[in-house]
Amino acid sequence: MRRLVLLFALLLVLAVPVAAQRTPFPDGTVEIAYGGDARQRLDFTPAASPAAPLVVFIHGGGWSLGDKRMAGHMAVHFHARGEAFASVDYRLVPDADPRRQAEDVAAAIARLVEDARRLGIDPGRVMVIGHSAGAHLAALVGTDPAYLGAHHLAIGTIRGVVLLDGAGYDVAAQMRYAGPLLGRMYRRAFGDDPAFQARVSPIAHVAAPNAGRFLVLHIASRADSGAQSVRLGAMLRGAGTPAEVVSVEGSHAEIFRRFGEPGHPATVLTDAFADALFRR
Repeated sequence: MRRLVLLFALLLVLAVPVAAQRTPFPDGTVEIAYGGDARQRLDFTPAASPAAPLVVFIHGGGWSLGDKRMAGHMAVHFHARGEAFASVDYRLVPDADPRRQAEDVAAAIARLVEDARRLGIDPGRVMVIGHSAGAHLAALVGTDPAYLGAHHLAIGTIRGVVLLDGAGYDVAAQMRYAGPLLGRMYRRAFGDDPAFQARVSPIAHVAAPNAGRFLVLHIASRADSGAQSVRLGAMLRGAGTPAEVVSVEGSHAEIFRRFGEPGHPATVLTDAFADALFRR
């Protein structure tokens, strides 16, 4: 019962109404395994044309919740743009800590890149998007070359990273900022070992090499996300990695839930970022 109460509270705090995210994926979407665990699966939507750019999405949920089926509306959006799309599941806390989750994300990307010809994607044009906890994981895989390196891939395989309102780029700082409820969520995911917290903090890995470039979006009303985003962007730029940080209106849920709607700020910014990344 205690765990159920905690999970329900996390849903409220993260404000991600899962039931509202069940937009059907486009026809032709297939599930692909990238590991032996039931959670090591991704949903892949091919593009209409071969050698298409690939967008990989990492869902949020406090490292303990969420699933790949939440992103049907994003699959529809990117499919309409002519891009292939993959939504990745990963093992969840407490079965896997964030380091193992980042390993899952890297394994999923490697699985797609290794099978690029059959899947009809261009392995030289890969963009990763993460929301909330997924933004932390996307940032970690995009700054620490060890994750993709375990699959003999350079970190530059990821041409661009888009972060949607993450706040865990410096785990220890975020844990100091968080109140009782969010603090409990972070402790459950990251524990009390400062060395581990540092190891899975993207800011600890921003020295080059990194993914090609970053677009870091945060909700204007969230002081924690804003502070973490600005710091991450500054450190990336200091290491020679292009990084744009933009404050957007709305809520933590809306930046994901409304993605793809006409005029949605995060969508407009992400599309422009992808256009520059894929079509220059």
